[in-house]
Amino acid sequence: MITRTPRVALLAASLLLTGCGGGVVAATGHTDAPAPAVTPTPSSSPSARMSAEAAPARLSGVGPRTLALIPARTRQVVLVTGRGANSPRSTVALYERTGQGWQPGASWPAHNALKGWSDHHTAGDLRSPTGVYTLTDAGGLLRDPGTRLTYDRGTGFSSSGTGFEGEPLAGSFDYVIAINYNRKPGTSPLDWTRPLGAGRGGGIWLHVDHGGPTHGCVSLAEAHMRELLVKLDPARHPVVVMGDAASLAR
Repeated sequence: MITRTPRVALLAASLLLTGCGGGVVAATGHTDAPAPAVTPTPSSSPSARMSAEAAPARLSGVGPRTLALIPARTRQVVLVTGRGANSPRSTVALYERTGQGWQPGASWPAHNALKGWSDHHTAGDLRSPTGVYTLTDAGGLLRDPGTRLTYDRGTGFSSSGTGFEGEPLAGSFDYVIAINYNRKPGTSPLDWTRPLGAGRGGGIWLHVDHGGPTHGCVSLAEAHMRELLVKLDPARHPVVVMGDAASLAR
């Protein structure tokens, strides 16, 4: 674990850097009813059951085009599956790659951006960027919970105001993991470098859930963020695979 001290010049700008938080914005209508559960019918053929049991475990709902974007050396995936292209609700699951394929671990409910997802995220579009991004840097207002990621603690991670549904934002940045979308890996999550230009947005984080949609980030309950921070290992080259279910299935 390496700890950095945020640069003073960045502290006052911290809320501007993130794709989440901000003042109250009128929410647009959306439907977040989950899809009905489908119960598979077990095969009566012993050979069919044996084949299924022997097959390598896969990333649930992830299709070949998305799988091809995951680096060969990656052994940890944070899979964020949105309920729909325009939904602010999603599920986060942690997978570990072993000799038997991708093995699922914990799974948690989450929020994403107010208007859902985009494969061409731009600043202020209120959508989370779909894609596969590395995870190298973390930080927060609270002290390092024991992560092996580089962790930057400081008051620049303070948050205030209210979210889209009137919920307080205080504590949202107690823990954050920078998603390497339009940012320079190896820097504090507060770093303002935008390789694709400011128009393509940035400051896309995994952070503590405040009970409502975000501007572009993915948010989890504080206990789940702490657990994720402890489990992620740079030696396993973790990435986040994120998007709505239909996009990920391609």
